[in-house]
Amino acid sequence: MKKSALFFLCFLIVLPPLHVFAQQKVPILIYHSIDEFKGQGSKELYVTPGNFEKQMIYLRDHGFTLLTFEQWDDRKKVKKPIFITFDDGYKNNLNAYNIFQKLKNEKFQPKATVFVLSDFIGRSNRLSQSDLKMMVDSGVVSIQSHTATHPDLTKITNFEYELKKSKEKIQHITGKPVIALAYPYGNTDKQVVGETNKFYSFGLTTTPELFSEKGMKDELYYLPRMYIKYSTTLDEFGKIVEGK
Repeated sequence: MKKSALFFLCFLIVLPPLHVFAQQKVPILIYHSIDEFKGQGSKELYVTPGNFEKQMIYLRDHGFTLLTFEQWDDRKKVKKPIFITFDDGYKNNLNAYNIFQKLKNEKFQPKATVFVLSDFIGRSNRLSQSDLKMMVDSGVVSIQSHTATHPDLTKITNFEYELKKSKEKIQHITGKPVIALAYPYGNTDKQVVGETNKFYSFGLTTTPELFSEKGMKDELYYLPRMYIKYSTTLDEFGKIVEGK
């Protein structure tokens, strides 16, 4: 065999599979209300319990691993990582929690993150302190911060109350660390990131794309999320999570 041919054969043997070079793309999904739409509020911010269950079954049957931000580094250890998030802490998020409990088995261990507004905890349409404690103690849900009162953080000065105090209140209720902040309206800027960095390890936007590591400064404070809406079909959901 000629030397050139032998070299080429050896090169093929040691060449890693092409997928090794592919940049990992991780979906972070954003939900709000898991309930039937009854005519109040924005319809697109609702997902019916029936559709949500179908979406979670899709993830289960297609080999996804659901993670929380405490498990961020695990995204590199599993084949198809995904993060499920809910904003605002609505009482109807208990519907999602019950669906998780229904679908849970030895192979499928659902996890999700609920971003709550600390000053709204216990209101009639919001999760109560006992709800939050129950969800956290189950090991299924991580409770994180969506600020205290849902302001546009790019337009305020009282960061300590909105960021630090909300974190402390939630931690006092759940007994667990609060490490992630979902920016209200998805709005952030350099100053907001600087303030968030004082109290949190992650900041979440509503930039509609999958997360891929780019090595940029403060990358974990600009995490993108993909909206799942009332009108999202199961086919569309599959394309979103598969990055198609």
